Amino acid sequence: MARIELRNLRKDWPGVTAVDGINLRVDDGSFVALLGPSGCGKSTTLFMLAGIYSPSDGEILFDGARVNEVEARDRNIGIVFQSYALYPHMTAAENIGFPLRFQGLEKAEADHRVAEAAALVQVDQLLQRRPAQLSGGQQQRVALARALVKRPRLLLLDEPLSNLDAALRLTMRSEIRRLQRHLGITTILVTHDQIEATTMADRVVVMNRGRIEQEATAEDTYRRPRSLFVAGFIGAPPINLVPALAAGDRVTAGEVGLRASRPVTGEVVVGVRPEHLRLAASGVHGRVAAIEPMGREVLLALDGPLGRIHLLIAVGAGMPAEGAQVHVDFDPADTLLFDRSTSLRIEDVTLTPDAVVAV
Repeated sequence: MARIELRNLRKDWPGVTAVDGINLRVDDGSFVALLGPSGCGKSTTLFMLAGIYSPSDGEILFDGARVNEVEARDRNIGIVFQSYALYPHMTAAENIGFPLRFQGLEKAEADHRVAEAAALVQVDQLLQRRPAQLSGGQQQRVALARALVKRPRLLLLDEPLSNLDAALRLTMRSEIRRLQRHLGITTILVTHDQIEATTMADRVVVMNRGRIEQEATAEDTYRRPRSLFVAGFIGAPPINLVPALAAGDRVTAGEVGLRASRPVTGEVVVGVRPEHLRLAASGVHGRVAAIEPMGREVLLALDGPLGRIHLLIAVGAGMPAEGAQVHVDFDPADTLLFDRSTSLRIEDVTLTPDAVVAV
């Protein structure tokens, strides 16, 4: 397998910088997700790793060796595209074995590898079918077997589950993670789906506008987002972000006051996730503007002195009706504080449960 390193990697197109000097290390055998919205540079980064695009600047290293000038076919990489890219006139077995045509293997060895890869992804009973005779999930498995058949040092996954229905995505997330652990193959996943990234990968690299905003575990990106962008991108439903003013140890957002653990001054943003708010007998008041059922939970949109905020609560007795006046409370320890000018989280400030003050 391979240890991957990107050093000041950059990709420019005419008038556009797609990847803006990123640095990243992927340890041998680890599973890393590049996560971000469309246009953030994640797919461009993957295509440079694959050798499809050449970097404008910087270095790509596999096990310490520079591969910028190495042709794609010589990098020993397996890649699964969003579209699967199976040849319609070939059987599943022929599609899986296609990369082996260029390795000079004996037919018996090639057939063995095809059977081995097909068994790994559980399509060994479908090898004589053509892509049109396979479901979307089966095509995805064939594409994955084709990427694994040549025993690559690096596996690249480009939005591999986006064409599957919700139930099948859940199954394939588990299957791909199982395979990655079983094979111990270094894997990089590109996705805009935070659930895919956080459930499959060891580490999540959040990208925005060609740069890396944060590299951390899934838990850290949720609990300790580095910036307002990460806080807003990670989490479903999205976090509530409320402008506030800080003066000394006081942080004031509308009629809500919090006492900080150390002096802070200037314009800030307080972040509270919908799942950390709760209905209460007193606290911040608001009117229920909308109710959105979400299975066992309900998302309430509240209009009040903080503007519109969202609250996620379990379905049960006492559910307020649309238009009702309610109060919400929260544990200040669950809040996040950001500097509005830099958009970065203020890391060394805590808001404790007994720090709520009247305004």
